[in-house]
Amino acid sequence: MSNTALITGASKRIGRAVTEHLASKGWNIILHYSSSSGSAGELKKILTDRHPGRKFYTIQADLSNESEVERLIPKVISMAGHIDLLVNNASVFDGSYISKTKADLFNRQFDVNLKAPFLLMRDFAEYAGSGNIINFADTRITKNSSDYAAYSLSKKALWELTKMAALEFAPHIRVNAIAPGLTLPPEGKDQQYLFDLAKNIPMKKPGGVEYIIKSIDYILENEHLTGQLLFADGGENLGRNS
Repeated sequence: MSNTALITGASKRIGRAVTEHLASKGWNIILHYSSSSGSAGELKKILTDRHPGRKFYTIQADLSNESEVERLIPKVISMAGHIDLLVNNASVFDGSYISKTKADLFNRQFDVNLKAPFLLMRDFAEYAGSGNIINFADTRITKNSSDYAAYSLSKKALWELTKMAALEFAPHIRVNAIAPGLTLPPEGKDQQYLFDLAKNIPMKKPGGVEYIIKSIDYILENEHLTGQLLFADGGENLGRNS
């Protein structure tokens, strides 16, 4: 029986790259989306054509809606029969200093970036019983800049949750995290935008999704690894070099 992965935010950007990679490694994939039904359906068709014999499903849930999140894992089990890997990739990324942050912005960052992964991890432990969980943190968790205050706090808390869950769910479920840095340009920006920002990090270049994929492979292949954070950020977490 092939392994099955649930990837949140599976149809775009980093989520899409992770989905395509795991599919190429023989995984069945449940492609979660919130509002991008067209992109998710298109990717499902591409993967089905590319990997005959594999199973690909799309599933919708608004991760800011608690009741929809709580229905997600049971739906996955009814569709696929089992689940071996949960990748908490989906997140919202809205900037605001503490002094300017409205309650609704704060709540959305925490609902999607922390509460949804918390509930999905809880339900994964109940319904799967064994396997792997990979959470996407952010290299910002090492800093105290407040320009994305609520977002950064939600990701700091997600890393703490990763360690807590790794301890509670061991030895049957391993829980680890990846902290990307400069990976893909935001919408409306080109690759040069990332290279300009990368002048301030130790490796002097953005990473791209390739290094995130390598981090995922390492986590999945290293069966003695749990409660760890891999920085795929070119050393950005270390600070600027002189």
